[in-house]
Amino acid sequence: MINRFSIIIVVFFILFSAPNSLFAVEVAPRITDREIIESLAEIKAGQKALKEFMVIRFEQVDKRFEQVDKRFEQVDKRFEQVDKRFEQMFNLVLALFGSLMGLIIAVLGYSVWDRRTLTKKVSNRVEKVEQELDIKNIEGSRIDRLIDALKDLSKNDYKLAEVLRSFNLL
Repeated sequence: MINRFSIIIVVFFILFSAPNSLFAVEVAPRITDREIIESLAEIKAGQKALKEFMVIRFEQVDKRFEQVDKRFEQVDKRFEQVDKRFEQMFNLVLALFGSLMGLIIAVLGYSVWDRRTLTKKVSNRVEKVEQELDIKNIEGSRIDRLIDALKDLSKNDYKLAEVLRSFNLL
């Protein structure tokens, strides 16, 4: 019995504690054809307004894209100007580098030429001295032969021997 009694209490409790909306049925008001037509007219008007809004908005977006395109054209022109300036600067640097290389080559050429002329003068002078001293003679140079002659004379001349000793020639 307790089982039946407890089931009845549970069912009774559920029925009274459940919201009233479970058992209520709402009757929808009757919609007339006129109300349907008016609602459709409102929807069509809303769609028309939405279309107009979208057209205006798309026109604004198109204008903005045109402005962006113009800005890109301006940026392209600036890049072209920068490219021209870079090319001018590159040509200037290239010309300066070429000038510097030309100057370096000219200085090296001048130093080689000057060295040749200097060595030529020195070699001419050395040849002159050799000719004057007769260095290529088999018997010896003129100076060597002169010193030998003075040594022979110093054997007989006491004063000459002293002079040659003072110059460390004896």
